[in-house]
Amino acid sequence: MKEFFRRTKKSFPADQSSEQAQIPDDLWVKCSSCRELIYRKELNDNLKVCPKCGHHMRMSAREWIGLLDVGSFSETDAHLLPTDPLGFVTPDEAYADKLKKSQHRTGLADAVLAGVGSIDGLWMALAVGDFAFMGSSMGSVYGEKMSRAAERGAELGIPLLTINTSGGARQQEGVIALMQMAKVTMALSRLAEARQPHIAILVDPCYGGVTASYPSVADVIIAEPGANIGFAGKRLIEQIMRQKLPAGFQTSEFMLNHGMIDMVTPRGELRDVLARLLQHYRRQSPPMEEGDDGMEATDATPIYVHGRV
Repeated sequence: MKEFFRRTKKSFPADQSSEQAQIPDDLWVKCSSCRELIYRKELNDNLKVCPKCGHHMRMSAREWIGLLDVGSFSETDAHLLPTDPLGFVTPDEAYADKLKKSQHRTGLADAVLAGVGSIDGLWMALAVGDFAFMGSSMGSVYGEKMSRAAERGAELGIPLLTINTSGGARQQEGVIALMQMAKVTMALSRLAEARQPHIAILVDPCYGGVTASYPSVADVIIAEPGANIGFAGKRLIEQIMRQKLPAGFQTSEFMLNHGMIDMVTPRGELRDVLARLLQHYRRQSPPMEEGDDGMEATDATPIYVHGRV
C-alpha cells in the first residue's frame, strides 16, 4: 500500500529532454501595446511591427539599414568617439563609464550611425539615431556626424535621409550638446544651397532639442504611425498648464492633423515612399570620389570627402 502513495520521478526520453533544452528563451516577444505573444522570427520578418495590432516597435540603427539596397551601405565617420569634456559624475555612475556600457551594448561608438547608401539604385547620405544608446541623446559626436552627413550630401550632390529618435540633448555634455542644434541646422543650409533635399523620418520617441531643431525644418517630414513626437513630455506640459491635454496629443497623427508633418507612413511602406521621393532627385550612379584629377566615378566603399572617410 505504501508503494501506491510513494512519489516516483518521471523519466523522459533522452531526445525529448535535449530538444526542450535547446528551445531559446527569447523565442517569443510580448507586444507592449496589445500584450499578445508574437513569434520573434515573424516579428523580425515584419520589420518589428506587431502583426496583430500594428504597433511599431523600436528598431536599432543597424536594423534600419535593412531598408537600403543590399550591400549598398558604406559607413562613414566611424572613428569619431565621444569624450567627457565636463568630467561629469553622478552619485550612481560616471559619464565615461556610461558611455562604455552603451558602446558595449549597442556596438556603436555613439548614438548615430552615418554613411552613404541607396534605395532602388538611388543614392543618398544617411544618418540614423539609435535610442538604445543613451536614449539617442544629442551630444558632440551626434551633432558632428549629422553635420558631416549633410555636408557630404551637399558635396556629392545627393539627398540626405535622417531617421530620428531621441530624448533630447545629452545633459552630461552641457552647453556643448545644446550647440549641436544650431550646428546641424547650419550644415543643412549648405545642403539646401546645393539644391538637395533633407528627408526626415520621425520614429517613436522623438523629443527635446532634436525635434526642436533639424528634423522640423526638413524638406519632407515623415512619421511612423503612433509615434510620440514633441519638445517636452505630455505629463510635464499638463503639470505646467494645469489642464488635461486632448487625446492623442503629440502622436504623429495629431501632428499631421495640425500641419506639423507631411505624412504618416507605416514602416512596411517606407521603402517605396522613399524611392518615389528620391526619384525627384534622381541619381542612379554611385557618388563621386574626389581624386587628384578631379571627381572620378567610384563604385565605392568607403566614400572619401576631403580626406575624411
